[in-house]
This record gives sequence, C-alpha cells and structure tokens, in this order.
Amino acid sequence: MKIFVTGISTDVGKTIASSIIVEALEADYWKPIQAGDLDNSDSHKVQIRISNQKTQIFENSYQLHTPASPHFAAEIDRIKIELNQIKEPQTKNHLVIEGAGGIFVPLNENETIIDLIKPDYKVVVVSRHYLGSINHTLLTIEAIQNRGFEVAGIIFSGSENKSTEELILNKTKVKNIGRIDEEPYFDQNVIKEYADLFRNTLLSLEN
Repeated sequence: MKIFVTGISTDVGKTIASSIIVEALEADYWKPIQAGDLDNSDSHKVQIRISNQKTQIFENSYQLHTPASPHFAAEIDRIKIELNQIKEPQTKNHLVIEGAGGIFVPLNENETIIDLIKPDYKVVVVSRHYLGSINHTLLTIEAIQNRGFEVAGIIFSGSENKSTEELILNKTKVKNIGRIDEEPYFDQNVIKEYADLFRNTLLSLEN
C-alpha cells in the first residue's frame, strides 16, 4: 500500500501524521521534495520519532536550501524541478509519501504537488482547525476527487472541534482515521501510542 499524505495548508501536522502512519504500518518513508531545514529535515524528524526497526527512509528527489515554496526555493538554487526526475523508490514494503504544503503548492511554472499523486496512491488529508479550515479542507478534498483520485481518509490535527469535524465528515463521506491531539511533545512513545490507535483503520484502507 502506498499512502500519500497531504495537508490543507502548511504547518498542519503532515510530518507528525506521517510519522504515526509509518510507525503503525512499519512502512517506508519518502518525501520527494524537501525545501529548507536540510540538517533537520522532515525525513530526520520521522526517523527520530519512530521506534520500529523495519522502516527505510528514502532520499529526497530534491533537496532545496530555502524554506519556501518548492518552485521559488528551486529558483534560488538555480535549478528547475522536473517531474520525470522524481522517481518513486522501489520497495516491497508499505510506502508513505509526504507532500509539501497543500496540493496546489507550485513545483514549477506548470505543475503542483497534486501532480505527484499517482492512481495507486491512497490519499490521506491532514486537517487542522483554524478560521477558514473548513473551506480549505473541503476545497482540498474536492480538488483531489476532481482529478479522479479517491481520498482514502482524513486525520484531524490539534484541538478537537466536534462540530467542524462532523460537518466535514458528513459532507465529504471520507473515512476518519483519527485525531492527533495538541500534545506537549511528540517522542517515540507518543507516536507509538497513536500508531496503535490508528493501525486497524489504516490497514482497512487497503480494501
């Protein structure tokens, strides 16, 4: 199973969610494009948060030096992101693929994050509550579906808002994988606790 993790915006908790999914499935992890924080990248963050011995962390296809939209970070590095240079790693294990920002974050003049999604990917959307987040969540899910892809599940991140969560779930009919609370920290123990909570629902996405 290949799970593509995307968010309704930046800083909504994609990497925490990815860490939990990786731990739950003992999956491999790949972030195609890393922009900025190369010494403390999302790949590093996932690696230190998981405790299983099976996961393999694959190299980014692009490592950009500026924490900015990939197209702009690439421009600063005087390169251009080419989709044909982003090659999915080969593995017989489950694979978690983490996007960058939201689905319409530009990679170059013509393509955005959504163009990284392939038909065999199970798309998981991470939503976080803030003013405007209902709109952003519904737009994200609809845009993915309009491309012909199925949104396999949604993870809510941060403080609970039952009304918002129920509205989104009722309107989209997307499977609720779970909610990640506003924890004081996320170490291996906390990630493992969530992994245990989410595992059965994640495994059900294969069906």
